[in-house]
Amino acid sequence: MAKQTKKAEASLAETKPIKTQKVSKTKAPKAAVFPESDSVKVEKPVVKKTAARRDKKAAVEPETLPAQTVQLSAVEPYSRFTEFDIDLFRAGKHYMLYEKFGSHVVEHKGVVGTYFAVWAPNAQYISVIGNFNGWTKRQHSLNYRWDSSGIWEGFIPHIGVGEVYKYHILSSTGEDTEKADPFALRWELPPQTASIVADTYYEWQDAGWMAKRYQHNALNKPYSVYELHIGSWARSPESPDEFLNYRQIADTLVPYIKDMGFTHVEFMPLMEHPYYPSWGYQITGFFAASSRYGTPQDLMYLVEELHKADIGVILDWVPSHFPGDIHGLYNFDGTHLYEHADTRKGFHPDWKSYIFNYGRNEVRAFLISNALFWLERYHIDGLRVDAVASMLFLDYSRNHGEWEPNVFGGNENLEAISFLKELNSTVFSNFPDVQTIAEESTSFPGVSRPVYNGGLGFGMKWMMGWMHDTIDYFKTDPIYRQYHQNDFTFSLIYAFTENFMLPFSHDEVVYGKGSMIRKMPGDDWQRFANLRLLYSYMFSHPGSKLMFMGSEFAQSSEWNYQNSLDWHLLQYESHNGMKEAVKALNHLYRSQPALYEKSFDWSGFEWIDAKNLNDSVLAYVRKGDNSDNDLLIVLNMTPVVHEGYRVGVPHAGTWQEVFNSDQLAYWGTGVINYNPIPSEPQPWHNKENSIMITTPPLGAAIFKRVLPVAEKPKAVKTKKTKAIK
Repeated sequence: MAKQTKKAEASLAETKPIKTQKVSKTKAPKAAVFPESDSVKVEKPVVKKTAARRDKKAAVEPETLPAQTVQLSAVEPYSRFTEFDIDLFRAGKHYMLYEKFGSHVVEHKGVVGTYFAVWAPNAQYISVIGNFNGWTKRQHSLNYRWDSSGIWEGFIPHIGVGEVYKYHILSSTGEDTEKADPFALRWELPPQTASIVADTYYEWQDAGWMAKRYQHNALNKPYSVYELHIGSWARSPESPDEFLNYRQIADTLVPYIKDMGFTHVEFMPLMEHPYYPSWGYQITGFFAASSRYGTPQDLMYLVEELHKADIGVILDWVPSHFPGDIHGLYNFDGTHLYEHADTRKGFHPDWKSYIFNYGRNEVRAFLISNALFWLERYHIDGLRVDAVASMLFLDYSRNHGEWEPNVFGGNENLEAISFLKELNSTVFSNFPDVQTIAEESTSFPGVSRPVYNGGLGFGMKWMMGWMHDTIDYFKTDPIYRQYHQNDFTFSLIYAFTENFMLPFSHDEVVYGKGSMIRKMPGDDWQRFANLRLLYSYMFSHPGSKLMFMGSEFAQSSEWNYQNSLDWHLLQYESHNGMKEAVKALNHLYRSQPALYEKSFDWSGFEWIDAKNLNDSVLAYVRKGDNSDNDLLIVLNMTPVVHEGYRVGVPHAGTWQEVFNSDQLAYWGTGVINYNPIPSEPQPWHNKENSIMITTPPLGAAIFKRVLPVAEKPKAVKTKKTKAIK
């Protein structure tokens, strides 16, 4: 937690924040649907005697206050800001602005009400409008602070949690607008656009996970991510057009991820967004969990259940742009307050959205506070930062003449670079046991290197080049792969220049790109064998892993955000076999230290053979801290079975196959190396010892030394296999 809050809270002696009732742990049958704004019932807040703690102390029983005798104005002068807060805000160094801005239910002079605060330095007039005043524009005007901070604030008695509201803003140009609260903790269900007074109080029960989270997020631990769009992972079988809420999703999602062996889940943006087809990447409510799926506490319950199952939670976070919806951040007080005024810097041509002004201190503080908000209030374990490349370069998706060079004549966005460094430094200073992951597709240096070493400070970076090269290679008919092997092996030239995550994300299964299984060449058998081989390669390649939902069971169609995944496909042996193969790969990855202890270090990988172009067979070794755990990986990129195939091994001894993607259980043909294989003192592949194996067709075979001294070969067990197509 940022340290400046102690001094800031010292001035709040007269007024007490109100703690709400203890959150019910019962299941909600359906996602909550809010009534339209003109019919929302005002919920009276529950008064507590003690100040609220968001996530530690249990709620006390409500007490009945004596009849109110204090006469208050419609809007009482009142502030949660100290001079120190204002100084930090102006300097862009206040990283917990959500404690100050927005709407907060408090008790003031013995009366319960709500404090409102909004930043709009260029407005002429601001009032709060809502059901409580019939949406009257001039009845509850906020007070403009005397210190020129641009903050409007005030306390409105007798309204509390559940109240729907907006800010009526009269701009400096005389234009009337109605804006939702940038710091609102909850919004109406789209297409309604008002904010709702809410809280994030929750009695967390994930202390066990939080205490050991640093182990799960360490760079020398397994990190396998299941990327998920919560609105289309599953729908109600009885009402397929309705969303499941966060609690309902937890009932099936948590045991599924646990069984599949993924270490983390990554949710595509869950912040409130008006346009559902944006998948959440066009955010208006940066501090609000989307009401499509329930309340803030419902989402906290989902996170808590994942933590109880030892599953980390990563959240997609979008500081790169925001939409131009009239109720959102755009032109907030009649000026370009949050976005850059220069369209060469402030407008995104690809997404027709607006880019934050990273050079403005108050905007930087808004964004960094938002990052810390999700980590603190929702116990999120990592942030995957979207579209970092678009932030780094002034000429991103722009033609000549559509961008302006920086002060040094280059194309780097120096303000955005400075912001990202400050973001990562702040995140890791306050939450050293989380991860930040950059979706960055260029060769910008040092994305995942520490800020003190000149890097941007991210924990990891998506390896986009590897993803594209790998998919292109696997799209190629196996007969021609011998001519593209250098493209396939190219990733190992730069694999350790960053802390890379290997992603097969949602972007690869939309907009006509086809599903993962449809990218594979050949008939059905070859398609499934190729995809199992591709996943085997990903899990044995250095780096952490990410797989988009549905890809683990070879969803046939492209991802459609409007529908549930095609879970019915699991009734077929081919699709269920794919799921079992991915499950086995996850458990292999987590159980074999050689696959994760040195994922980001050159010493964790060694080529055995990358030059067998004629057979398109590759072999390499993955290494951990202990050489006894070394693994030998052999990939056969064609459907031709090679019996008696000799491979050099890093150590003499007896080697046992620990994984084979061609197992019958995975819908393979069953070409397996069943018996332990003793090495022979025959030099091969520049190694003193070698073993003889059978390579599975379009398959991966992974071996581990089980005995340091070679044993006498046993009789080879033979098994009838299917004909190779």
